[in-house]
Amino acid sequence: MELAYIPSPSSGVLYLGPVPLRGYAFCIIVGVFVAVWLGNRRWIARGGRPGTVADIAVWAVPFGLVGGRLYHVVTDYQLYFSEGRDWVDAFKIWEGGLGIWGAIAFGALGAWIGCRRRGIPLPAYADAVAPGIALAQAIGRWGNWFNQELYGRPTDLPWAVEITSSADGRLPGTYHPTFLYESLWCVGVALLVIWADRRFRLGHGRAFALYVAAYCAGRFWIEYMRVDEAHEILGLRLNNWTSIAVFLLAVLYIVLSARKRPGREDVVEPQAEPDTGDGAPGEASDPAGTADAVDTADGKSGASTGADADAAGGKATAKTGAKTAAEPADAAGDVTDAEVAADAETKDVADGKDDDAARNGAGSAKKG
Repeated sequence: MELAYIPSPSSGVLYLGPVPLRGYAFCIIVGVFVAVWLGNRRWIARGGRPGTVADIAVWAVPFGLVGGRLYHVVTDYQLYFSEGRDWVDAFKIWEGGLGIWGAIAFGALGAWIGCRRRGIPLPAYADAVAPGIALAQAIGRWGNWFNQELYGRPTDLPWAVEITSSADGRLPGTYHPTFLYESLWCVGVALLVIWADRRFRLGHGRAFALYVAAYCAGRFWIEYMRVDEAHEILGLRLNNWTSIAVFLLAVLYIVLSARKRPGREDVVEPQAEPDTGDGAPGEASDPAGTADAVDTADGKSGASTGADADAAGGKATAKTGAKTAAEPADAAGDVTDAEVAADAETKDVADGKDDDAARNGAGSAKKG
């Protein structure tokens, strides 16, 4: 006889007045909000802008939901496409069935698109949101509790979960609450990443890789406890093999990234110049205003250039005028000098004639 256990909800639907809200969807929504909130705080602490994480999450979350559902449907296709099944149920995501591997892969694709549109490096964004994703998984796992699914082997431990539904081959009883184990493990992963990021200043995607590796380590032993139907390879469930492969890839990335790009990014998001106009602070100025400023600067430059040219022209004109005025004076000076020289030459000739006449007179006197 079980002395204590975790009771399962009688219904997986919560009612907000007349509005039904399924517990599985509610847990996912709360998890997304927590991930965005924590990611935003970490992004700002690393030098990013407020709101960037939420803007990129607009791309990442839908892609993640599609990828998670697609992975689940592909790996558990017999639940939707075997005889007696309705393939339309594959689209009923609110009834449960999201594969974390597909959610992370497609979510990363959506985040890459959002980061590329804003000029942000994806590894830096992934580092910021990694602990938040782990907490989102911790909250989202309680959706399995609402749906009475993904439990482990039978047990009479005080924390066993009671399964009361007999749908889809379930057997009522008490089982290991693997959803609770994974939820607590994910909380531990989030705390580990936050601590390691502060202690070692992880960058270039290494905080995200640590989250992936730590999650895979826990998912391996938790998956091994589950008893729900799954494909097996060499005696191990498919998700066990996936956990091993992804764990090794994450560790390899941490080692290679630390060697190639040690440290952390100095800038995670391009910052806009402060706006001095009417726009909001930190936003780019109005292009039209910028153009007007450029035109004004060009006009001032042109006016300055024109003034300089006029001044230079004036100086040149003044010099030319002075030279022109000086040339007649020089010419006049040249004529005057010539006349003086001619007069001097005439005087010399006259003086010479007088000297000759005096000599002749003296000679006549001696002869007489």
